[in-house]
Amino acid sequence: MPIDPAVAVGADLGRRELRWDSTDVLLYHLAVGAGPDELGYVYEAALRGVLPTFATVATTLRDTEPPRVSMPGIDIDLARVVHGRQELVLHRPIPASGREQAGARIAAVYDKGSAAVVVTETTTALFTSRISIFAKGEGGFGGDRGPSGRVPVPARDPDLEVLSRTDPRQALWYRLCGDRNPLHIDPVFAAKAGFPRPILHGLCTYGMVAKAAVDAALDGDPARVAAYSCRFSGVVFPGETLRTRIWREDDRLLLVATVPDRDDAPALSDAVLTFR
Repeated sequence: MPIDPAVAVGADLGRRELRWDSTDVLLYHLAVGAGPDELGYVYEAALRGVLPTFATVATTLRDTEPPRVSMPGIDIDLARVVHGRQELVLHRPIPASGREQAGARIAAVYDKGSAAVVVTETTTALFTSRISIFAKGEGGFGGDRGPSGRVPVPARDPDLEVLSRTDPRQALWYRLCGDRNPLHIDPVFAAKAGFPRPILHGLCTYGMVAKAAVDAALDGDPARVAAYSCRFSGVVFPGETLRTRIWREDDRLLLVATVPDRDDAPALSDAVLTFR
């Protein structure tokens, strides 16, 4: 059995030291769409802050091999897995260079019937990150379905709307931040996974939408982000445009991202960015 919840849930995934410097931060900002006219993101002497979503690559920066979905009680073919949900809590702003100890565990395993959801949690003094992966064909073991995570948006026009063009080379840049999944570069692997061509990393979309929200609604100040979560509801192909709709609601922003190139096909939904 590829998934044994009794073994998996609560399993310790070990500790590792995270290290990064301004070069890693600038590369990440470029990989999520920062351009030459945005010196606050791409020039160390003018850096306004680090996008909080940098936390999602801080654990993979030195990785050069494709990820493996092999953990205690879990052994799944990478081609059957997609990123389902991402949750990030910032305990304090991320500095431009740093060193942290990170501990990880399997927080939950949910049974969606035709699929399983595996939730891993990584914690440092700076942030806590929860990744939910959706494993096709691995459900049906009689477990808890888990929370829905639905976040409806207001029944009115958004307060802000941002268009962000992705570059055809976007996935090539983003994978240099440590996510070497061949789904994002290899057409043969992408076809095996059921896609017509390589897709953009979900976490790249996640970072681009966060940047759009920070720039449009938080005065370009990444340090104001306290938490950010979303569900990945569709795919983005490199070269397409993202449309981010933003609703203000008290101390949070509700976000929806779609792909206007494909009749506003969903990309990211149920997204909440809480700000300081």
